Amino acid sequence: MAASLVISAPASGVGKTTLTLALARAWRNRGLNVQCFKSGPDYIDPAFHAAATGRASVNVDSWAMDRGTIAHLVIRGADADVVLAEGSMGLFDGVAARGVSGTGATADIAEMLGWPVVLVIDPSGQAQTAAAIAAGLRDYRPGVRLAGVVLNRVASPRHEDLVRRALADAGIAVFGALPRHAEISLPKRHLGLVQAEEQAEIGKLIDEAARFVAEHVDLDAVLRFAANWSPQPAASGFNVAPPGQRIALARDAAFSFVYPHMLEAWRAAGAEILLFSPLADETPDASADICWLPGGYPELHAGRIASNARFRSGLRAFAETRPVHGECGGYMVLGTALTDADGIRHEMTGLLGLETSFAKRRMHLGYRLAELAAPIPGHQAGARLRGHEFHYSTILAQPDTPLAVVQDATGAVIAETGSQRGLATGTFFHLIAEDR
Repeated sequence: MAASLVISAPASGVGKTTLTLALARAWRNRGLNVQCFKSGPDYIDPAFHAAATGRASVNVDSWAMDRGTIAHLVIRGADADVVLAEGSMGLFDGVAARGVSGTGATADIAEMLGWPVVLVIDPSGQAQTAAAIAAGLRDYRPGVRLAGVVLNRVASPRHEDLVRRALADAGIAVFGALPRHAEISLPKRHLGLVQAEEQAEIGKLIDEAARFVAEHVDLDAVLRFAANWSPQPAASGFNVAPPGQRIALARDAAFSFVYPHMLEAWRAAGAEILLFSPLADETPDASADICWLPGGYPELHAGRIASNARFRSGLRAFAETRPVHGECGGYMVLGTALTDADGIRHEMTGLLGLETSFAKRRMHLGYRLAELAAPIPGHQAGARLRGHEFHYSTILAQPDTPLAVVQDATGAVIAETGSQRGLATGTFFHLIAEDR
């Protein structure tokens, strides 16, 4: 049985990721096997989890996934000593309309799996009010159990004492208090944290975070409040079909945003994934059935992509006979042109007519439900796909035949329909699952 916990907070930016990584590494340093998960659609944090634990982490999402899929995914924690699920945003933050098994809130996963919550509380600018916030979160939803709190960024011993006393009066356990420590802050970028694979020093950073947290948090007490959890056999597995038998997948610093469970689903169905790097001017493997360009940061490498003639011509030749699909950044690269943040226009592959610009940033964020008007690799016309969109590009032109009718989580139809032309298709959202 695994000691299982959810790491959450009242809001974003409080320190959930840093605490999750530090706890995972600290327990791993004690010889324990630690399995992490990410609640919600964030596709960056699982790579950090893997760096901390040495085990692959995946997303579990109550808006996009049914209970059977979530149960199947968490089975990977069966042989672990400790299971940690890192939340997203605040504990109860989700969308207004319920999805497949919930609203996407971290609380959905905590209640569904019976894992108690460790709250990260930042009491900056307050004292006893921090206890009121923790007590309110504890009592808000009966099915969600609070294990205790870790205080982050406390200003002084006196500040810590005030908050601790208030929490004790509220009957809430305090596992530790972390003073401000800038050296373990993780670098940020406009889509969130910088990817783990881009940070050569990530191992040292996590080690320092683990040392710091072990010094200030009672790790044994945290485990005592964890749930003793054994996964139940899942009635169903992945609800994702592989797009082909041999999949040419772009993978480098510009193309790295793909959900880990998607790749596992493809492999579990017998597909072979053939990696290639557009930034290295490589082309899709000639033996592949389809080519898939995931999202990432192509806007940071647009000049290089535009100058890599071998990649661009090779992809166009591939698309003459076999399907090519792009998600978000991959969709932009399939388009005609991309204008970077400096206003410089770069020619892309031209398989689609899409033109995008980062010169005037506009955030596009949220869950997406798409009903396909035409097939994409692995999914037929009429399929209902659930995914998540997050980017800052502005659409200058989207002239091709719309790929799908796309709605946000409220059911409102949005303009980011995706495109189809010949054997090329693209979407702004990242696919998570197909409705059963």
